Formats: sequence, structure tokens, C-alpha cells
Amino acid sequence: MLDNTMKAQLKAYLERLTKPVELVATLDDGEKSNEVRQLLADIKALNDKISVVEDNAADVRKPSFLITNPGTDVGVRFAGVPLGHEFTSLVLALLQVGGHPSKESAELLEQVKNIDTPLHFETFYSLSCHNCPDVVQALNLMSVLNPKITHTAIDGGLFQKEVQEREIMGVPTVFVNGQRFGQGRMELAEIVAKVDTGAAAREAQKISAKEAFDVLIVGGGPAGAAAAIYAARKGIRTGIAAERLGGQVLDTVDIENFVSVSKTDGPKFAAAMESHIRDYEVDIMNLQTAKSLTPAAQAGGLIEIETESGAKLKARTVILSTGARWRNMNVPGEDTYRTKGVTYCPHCDGPLFKGKPVAVIGGGNSGVEAAIDLAGVVKHVTLLEFAPELKADAVLQRKLRSLPNVTVILNAQTTEVNGDGKKVTGLTYKDRTNDETKTVALEGIFVQIGLLPNTGWLKGTVQLTPFGEIEIDAKGHTNLPGVFAAGDCTNVPYKQIVIAAGAGATAALSAFDHLIRTTAPAA
Repeated sequence: MLDNTMKAQLKAYLERLTKPVELVATLDDGEKSNEVRQLLADIKALNDKISVVEDNAADVRKPSFLITNPGTDVGVRFAGVPLGHEFTSLVLALLQVGGHPSKESAELLEQVKNIDTPLHFETFYSLSCHNCPDVVQALNLMSVLNPKITHTAIDGGLFQKEVQEREIMGVPTVFVNGQRFGQGRMELAEIVAKVDTGAAAREAQKISAKEAFDVLIVGGGPAGAAAAIYAARKGIRTGIAAERLGGQVLDTVDIENFVSVSKTDGPKFAAAMESHIRDYEVDIMNLQTAKSLTPAAQAGGLIEIETESGAKLKARTVILSTGARWRNMNVPGEDTYRTKGVTYCPHCDGPLFKGKPVAVIGGGNSGVEAAIDLAGVVKHVTLLEFAPELKADAVLQRKLRSLPNVTVILNAQTTEVNGDGKKVTGLTYKDRTNDETKTVALEGIFVQIGLLPNTGWLKGTVQLTPFGEIEIDAKGHTNLPGVFAAGDCTNVPYKQIVIAAGAGATAALSAFDHLIRTTAPAA
């Protein structure tokens, strides 16, 4: 099941086991069960601390297997064959059940251990989903740390009947004790905060007690990361408050145009950014969504940022790097059927629509790439573009038009998402050449029509363009003294990772220049 290279790598990792691990398999005679049987045999052969037991009455899903310690109630279970993006989740589960410590903060681990409510989590993932492993790994760790918590990671592509019965149309989708808990990428701290309802208030109180920063960065994507690194290198007191460290990069699949990095993926790139930030004395405040900005009352005074959690942070300078988010169609039915057929990630959710007709909205590079990827999975792809021609690169257009199960409709203005109350059944669009209204029957809609800046909370304070972008000059200055901005939330002409990172560095250097030229008012 595993090739020799993977076996060698896994064997080296498994040498870190400090206690025995038992793999309890629930299998049948099917092809996937045989794959799991071989996978577990390969793992067992790599370390004598690992044993395999087959108990075909242990679980209702076949194939599945439990990773536990003999005689204990550790509840880490995989339903399916955890390869692809989930192979790392499998390796980490083996190590953690086998006694290898987690790298999460001691404070957060202790918080997990103190959860006193019985919780059974179920995560539906797809092997092509790059956001799913973070959720699977977080919940696996929780189940290792706390005997009252169990977790089953379920391959939605393999258990299609259950996916349909539970009306799952996007991954990762998480249930707790049988009830829908959340969908999309979630970090361990975010999951714990949802379970431990008092955590956000405690964290807000702790953050509010912090001393004023010399520079406070709001946003944790490439611009924010570069700003934090460049500011900290100047030896000034630096903090970064981010809704999620990594930002939109976490939702990016392949990165092939960052200078000096031939190819990587979003989560790896984000992890490398975080590691680089932590090389310096930067106060990282994750899972903090900015709510308002109050300018300094006088020249050189303190600027205040308030978060949704109620935390209040003060700083002599602020760098805004809040990035952007996927643009919505803003048509009737879109909100109603979001996660019920309307989705924004073809890589994550594509496998859930295997053999079904879907649409892609948008004819730029993102839309055409999505249509190409989906064509290999779904029954048929209908791509709708508002303009009279596609805007994607020529090489992508040629590839798209070579596919037999793709239809391209130009001059198409989507006007409504149709559904039966539970899921998407189609869409309605207007033919802009003759105003004729038409419908397309389908089961999924992938929206790929660009980005919107995350700047709504700044209206009335910082000067914005008609498109909601923060207006900056060549050095990253906004219209407010001491407030700078960088990245996709600004009016820079090109939204690229490398440009955002450069802009973050520029903003940090400008903030430092402001600090050395501005005298703080007397206390």
C-alpha cells in the first residue's frame, strides 16, 4: 500500500513512539477494506510497538479503524483510507496516541484537558481538500488529550450515502453529538473556543491588559507577516492581531510564482510564514477579528483597535493588512443554499459532486482552473461568464475547450440560485445579448468571481476607494497619521502574494520611520 520511500519516512517518525499503539480495524471484503487492511499491515511492520486487531463489529462504517492504546478509551478513528492530504493526519494521530507530545501551547492543551462535557465529533473530509487536515488533526488531538472526547474522520467520497442523508455539500463539515457544529477550516483554538464558551471573554480580558505596542499589525496574511518580521527586526514592540494567521493563503491550493519557491501549497506557505514570525519577538494574537479603529486623539498619541471579542489594543502605529475574501454573486438563493450546493472551493468540495452536473461562475483564471479541475470529477460543468469573452490566460482557455464535458456560456448574468428548500437544483441566468431568461439544471454552483477587501469595519475612519479598498500612497500611508496599510485590502493594482509581502515590508519601514520622527505626547 505504501511505497518504499513512504515506508522509510514513516518508520523514522514511528521511532518517536513511547507507548504501544493498537489499531482496531472494522472491515469487510470490499476493495477499500482490503486497502485499509494492507495499509495497517504496512504500518504494523514498521514498529514493534504497533499491533493490529480486526473487529468487524466495532463500528458501523466499513472500512474504518480506531487508533488507541491497549486497554484505554482513546477515540481516534478514521473511516476510509486516509491517504492524500490526510496521510499527515494519520501519521500525527499515530504519534500522539503513541505518546509523542503536541507542539500546541501548554495553555491551550490544558484547556482541552479541562473540557468536562462528553463530545463525539465527526468530520467529513475529501482526500483532495487542503483545509480538511487542520480540522481533522485538531479534533484527533482533542480526543487524545481528553477521554471524554472522541473523533471520527470520514471520507465523504467513500461514504456517499451518508453524505446525502446528512445533506453535506462542502468539506470539512463537522458534527458534534449528532448535530452540525461547523464547516470550513478551523484551528484547534477556534474549535476549543466554540466548545469552551467562556474562552473568548477570558482571552479578550487578557489582551486588553497588554501594554501599548509601537506597531500593531491587523491581519495575518503575507502582508501582515512581512510587516511583523520587518518591524520586529527594528527592535520595536510589535504585535499582530489576526482573524486567522495565514489569511487567505490558507485557502490557496498551489503557489508557483513566489520568487525562490518553485512550488508549494497554501497551508505549507502559511506555516512557514508563522514559523518565520515566531523567530522574532512578536506578540501573536490569533482568532481576533477587528471591529473598529479609533484614531489618536493628538499627534503621536495612541491608536485603538477594538475586536469582536471586546478586546481593546493600543499602539503608536497601526498597519492594516486585513486582506480580502471571495466575492458573492448577491443574487436570490445564494445565501439560502450556501453549503447546500453553493460553494467557493472546487478543490475541497469537488469530490462531493462526483457524477453530478455543476456550474462555475466566472471566466477568469480561477473560474477556468476550477472548471478544468471539476471536469475530471463531475458529470458536466457549465461555465458562465458575464462578459462577452473569457478573461483567463490563453493556455487555460485552450485546455478548457478541449474537454468534452464542459459548456461555456458567455454574456450570462446569473440572476437566481434555484433549490428545493434543502439543496441546489439549478440556476437562472439572463442572456445579455437578448435579455432572454434561461435556466440550467444542476446540483452544485462554484462561485469564482474575484475578491472583496475586508474593510467594512473601517468605513468612516480610513479613506476607502469606491470599491472598498484602503487608499494608500507609495509608502503605505493612509489618510490617518500613524495608520498604514498593505496587501489585498488596499488599492494596489495587482493582488498577488509576492506583492502583498513587499507592501507589508514597506508599511513596516514606513511605520518605523514615523515612530522615529514623531514625539509621543507627555503622559
